[in-house]
Amino acid sequence: MATGPKARVLASEVLSEAPGVKMTAVPPFPMPRNLVKAAKLDRDERRRSWMMALSRTAKDMEQRWSLTLSKPFQPGGQTAWVAPARTEEGDDLVLKLAWRHAEAMQEADGLRTWSGQGAVRLYASEDFDDTVALLIERCVPGTTLGSRPEAEQDSVIASILPRLWCELTPGHPFRPLQEMCVAWADEFEAKVAARPVPLDPGLAREGIGLFRTLAATAERHVLLCTDLHAENVLAAQREPWLVIDPKPFVGDPTYDVLQHILNCDERLRSDPSGLARHMADVLGLDGDRLLLWLFARCVQESPDTPHLADVARRIAPR
Repeated sequence: MATGPKARVLASEVLSEAPGVKMTAVPPFPMPRNLVKAAKLDRDERRRSWMMALSRTAKDMEQRWSLTLSKPFQPGGQTAWVAPARTEEGDDLVLKLAWRHAEAMQEADGLRTWSGQGAVRLYASEDFDDTVALLIERCVPGTTLGSRPEAEQDSVIASILPRLWCELTPGHPFRPLQEMCVAWADEFEAKVAARPVPLDPGLAREGIGLFRTLAATAERHVLLCTDLHAENVLAAQREPWLVIDPKPFVGDPTYDVLQHILNCDERLRSDPSGLARHMADVLGLDGDRLLLWLFARCVQESPDTPHLADVARRIAPR
């Protein structure tokens, strides 16, 4: 997560290639490269306006929380500006200015609930306009779990997930996993209607039908991270590894293993069933149910990730 000479991407470059955008003078402001790339592909005018206001937003939060900011981490993510921050007392933290989007709306609530158990601590948060501002624990050295062999990744993911799967009391603020699955299924069907997908129509209907209904059949409902993969787990000092960037929902813990599996690309292509059953075994989950979830998710992702269509065919229920 280090910055360097190659990291200097300025706000004035963000929209230079966006269609129909008239450029005006923009003060120099360093931007994460991945955020810039995402902006150039996005036609959402509200998001472009949000990005062009980041310089002012960062300055406002710097003053409001009495921080000294450094350049953002590179290459960064696609939906947030994240940078090292130092408090007046000399504590090293991180300021995250996130574009408000559906899956990540309750990151602060999740971090508060976990209270540092397996995930970074939250020190402050504020929502305004299209921004969610978070002041969070800084992980040092901050290298990602993705830099480690996949066998070690499996073990770390398996040790962290059960700590995050807490039971919630009535009145909690979190949305059900079913809500996210239905929204993603609707998006899939819109894509299928607009263009061909690399799947037999019957298999596509079966997979997306499962994706709509599996969450409702869970025997257990816990707080989920939903986006836990090796690049979202950082080496730290307070604990060996800490989770960042959760997208909390409440639902079936079996679902929560999927993103890690999908990120193990080589093993997923060569032996998807073996990978899923291995992760189910180390987490004490139902392997058959995890395979159903993996099949459904591969179908749902297949319009934008065609190789997952082949995975879906190989693990489809018989």
